[in-house]
Amino acid sequence: MTQETATAATETTVAAPQYQSADSPIHAKVQTALDGIRPYLQSDGGDAIFLGITADNIVDLKLVGACGSCPMSTMTLRAGVEQAIKRAVPEVVRVEANA
Repeated sequence: MTQETATAATETTVAAPQYQSADSPIHAKVQTALDGIRPYLQSDGGDAIFLGITADNIVDLKLVGACGSCPMSTMTLRAGVEQAIKRAVPEVVRVEANA
């Protein structure tokens, strides 16, 4: 294996996700649902940044502040944030937290 081949084999390129337009009705509904639960996240020193919605209706968020490093963040995401968003926007399939 040449040096170039070894380097190429170890490099990985991760494509940025393609999100739906911010003008779509579902985008506004998700933002409204997230704004409704944001005070609860902020009361514990955390927050969530809405990154976008994929073509498969998966909502991507970034947990920040205390939420970004909290060991309970997965439970907060699934039982709190995801449920609130899916209740308000049934089209959403899943909510994911990205780094």
